[in-house]
Amino acid sequence: MLRRHKGFRSLCRARELLREVDEPTLSIAAVARRVHISTFHFIRQFEAVFGVTPHQFRIQARIDAAKRLLAIGHSVTDVCMEVGFSSLGTFSALFTRRVGESPSAYQRRVRPLVLLGGHTSSGLTPGCLTLMGGPPPAAAADRNRSFREA
Repeated sequence: MLRRHKGFRSLCRARELLREVDEPTLSIAAVARRVHISTFHFIRQFEAVFGVTPHQFRIQARIDAAKRLLAIGHSVTDVCMEVGFSSLGTFSALFTRRVGESPSAYQRRVRPLVLLGGHTSSGLTPGCLTLMGGPPPAAAADRNRSFREA
């Protein structure tokens, strides 16, 4: 079974190392050394298993972390430094290319959808859940408000 294969477990461990943005950034070679695979073999195997190179995976993990931080209200500059970029211009250009809008535009669009504490607003409850169990408690209270109050 593939999950038991030592090489697959090593690649999964490497994926977790690449996803981490809290510690100083490890080079791809350092990640490969940590999981005891040669660098070039690691890059080929990682791409074969996960469909992207380790570098592409790391960039996407950083963009995903940046999206979460922007959604909860951190400044673009703080997010840039927090996810491991040293240049605001590089971060903004890469974010725009990957997400389709600038970090500040993304924040303006997403921020109103997120309440304090990281919970999404009741207006974002999936329709299937509201059909199965009725509207969520917060939405039931909203029914008594007029359009202007909302």
